[in-house]
Amino acid sequence: MPHLSLLTPIGALTLFAEEGAIIALEWGQASPPASPPGPLLERAASQLQDYFDGVRAEFDLPLAPFGTPFRRQVWAALTRIPYGSTWSYGDLAAAVGCRSARAIGQANGANPIPILIPCHRVIAANGRLGGYSGGDGVATKRYLLDLEIRAAGSPLFETSQGTPR
Repeated sequence: MPHLSLLTPIGALTLFAEEGAIIALEWGQASPPASPPGPLLERAASQLQDYFDGVRAEFDLPLAPFGTPFRRQVWAALTRIPYGSTWSYGDLAAAVGCRSARAIGQANGANPIPILIPCHRVIAANGRLGGYSGGDGVATKRYLLDLEIRAAGSPLFETSQGTPR
């Protein structure tokens, strides 16, 4: 399967693609691929580097996470959480019309494309961060949220119209 590993401030990440779409982002570095990664994976790696540099708020990539229809609905809702903001699990549940916080939490934790599908932006209703299944857990979640908050207030992040790039 085509893949590309990159080094980031939160460690090595590996992107996987299939049939013209990103299907997974995993923590750690994979063995070198048998063939060149291709333009999609290179574009995804470049966009992730821009994100970590604080100059990209949105990703412009085809995503095709594998999961149940319910999980895909939750993951689609995650992409609507604004950069530098958070939603509670209740907010996410309301966005998809679900009453089960447990189902929402399980779908969030099963996200196969973290960061690109920003599951780190979901926190508990009381403001606590809750858990995070990637990297170093909650420390990684805190890093990603802090990165977005800092970048959103940076002049490098603003366009001439005052809106995020």
